[in-house]
Amino acid sequence: MSWFHLARVKVNWMALLILAHFTYLLIGAIIFQMLEREAESNNRNHFQLEKLNFLANYTCLDGPALENFVQVILYAWEKGVNPSGNSTNPSNWDFSSSFFFAGTVVTTIGYGNLSPSTMSGQVFCVFYALCGIPLNLAFLKQLGKCLTIHLGRLERGMVAVVPHKRAVEALAVSLFFITGSLLFLIIPPLLFSYVEGWTFGEGFYFAFITLSTIGFGDYVVGTDPGKDYISLYRSLAGIWIIFALAWLALILNMGARIMENLVILTHPGFKKHDEEDKEVSSSKLEVTTKI
Repeated sequence: MSWFHLARVKVNWMALLILAHFTYLLIGAIIFQMLEREAESNNRNHFQLEKLNFLANYTCLDGPALENFVQVILYAWEKGVNPSGNSTNPSNWDFSSSFFFAGTVVTTIGYGNLSPSTMSGQVFCVFYALCGIPLNLAFLKQLGKCLTIHLGRLERGMVAVVPHKRAVEALAVSLFFITGSLLFLIIPPLLFSYVEGWTFGEGFYFAFITLSTIGFGDYVVGTDPGKDYISLYRSLAGIWIIFALAWLALILNMGARIMENLVILTHPGFKKHDEEDKEVSSSKLEVTTKI
């Protein structure tokens, strides 16, 4: 009976997750379509109008010649070359930019605005990612453990002030969340907004899209050819990404733990049967080992 009840709880929970996941995707698709489709159409019409005005003002050019020039611009952009400005623009492959690119590879952010264009660079990037991604995951895991240790010390230090364990945990997690948000989600966007000339909303959008490893590439630091950045600007941004990812991973783990506690509260028998399932599995493993 207990096995049947456990299986039913697991199936119900899985079905609920599947339903919630695809419902969330459908809602997102509908809202994004409503918000962005008209803007895309307006931008396309505006671009076509600008091309027609350009041809009208420069009669020496014809339509095919302009289309070829547009293709040249698109090719340059795809290869990481900013079409605006001139040949004196800062290199995309100086040390600071290369360090930033290496960070986006191992963290799987991949903005898409810059990529290796040579065959040797592409081959190296593949093997670099194969070794670097597991190394980065191990580093983030270890860094997360260090943060967890500090969080535990913070909780123990607060026990003397607040004797209730639940209250201490909630207070420590809240303090950890607020401090991390200031260090990684509030102050950096302010700095990026100041340096890049963005609004705070754009800076916060860049920070969140980066740290969630979505990496659209519509906003990337250190790419404006009209600005004179300090040499280590993008390297410092890469270091910010690494430590902020560790903090965010710990926050997500806490969120998952909270969800598990909610499931246990709503299904009191789930924890009991899950423990029974683990005990049975351990017994089977011991028997197998003896054999």
